[in-house]
Amino acid sequence: MDHNPEPRKTRIQTENEARILDAALDAFSIHGFRGATVDQIAEGAGMSKPNLLYYFRRKQDIYEALIDRLLDTWLEPLESLNENGDPIPELRMYIRRKLEMSRDFPRESRLFANEILQGAPRIETMLETRLKGLVDEKSQVIAGWMKAGRLNKADPRHMIFAIWSTTQHYADFDVQVRAVLGPDRGGDGRFEDAARFLETLFLEGLKPRA
Repeated sequence: MDHNPEPRKTRIQTENEARILDAALDAFSIHGFRGATVDQIAEGAGMSKPNLLYYFRRKQDIYEALIDRLLDTWLEPLESLNENGDPIPELRMYIRRKLEMSRDFPRESRLFANEILQGAPRIETMLETRLKGLVDEKSQVIAGWMKAGRLNKADPRHMIFAIWSTTQHYADFDVQVRAVLGPDRGGDGRFEDAARFLETLFLEGLKPRA
């Protein structure tokens, strides 16, 4: 059976969808899925509710579009870990990329954290398939480096978890970080300070002893 391809979106349609998703990101990252409303999103996007519903029929549809976009961005640094690269520079780059994402995408990080804290009701299947598959694949890469003596032995999955938790802390607990560091150290320089500390924390322990 032949299926007609979906018509190409106009520039206005593309721009309006982007406005909706940006407003939805604000609403969902602050209020969570349950607390956010279509009215809030429409107001944030600067359009009427009926106009918004022309593009997305349900709040769930908006949320799923956001999550899909987020996952593509969120998983890219781990996907880029190169089996044929030098382990220490590869892991250093991964740590820095994760910190850059916390700096540049704090709303996205909080959205993902909120979903996980609620028990991941809308992304559980993705966690058990796409995310698990990627972590399994890259854990094998790291384990291979360890087996070859290029890194000290450790549990690759728990190492990945630790990198996630320490780097995403700077997005999810941004207010706390800036309050504790104070005005002198709470600017963007805190990410470079964090990068140097985390590189020492993780990489010095993983470097093989001569």
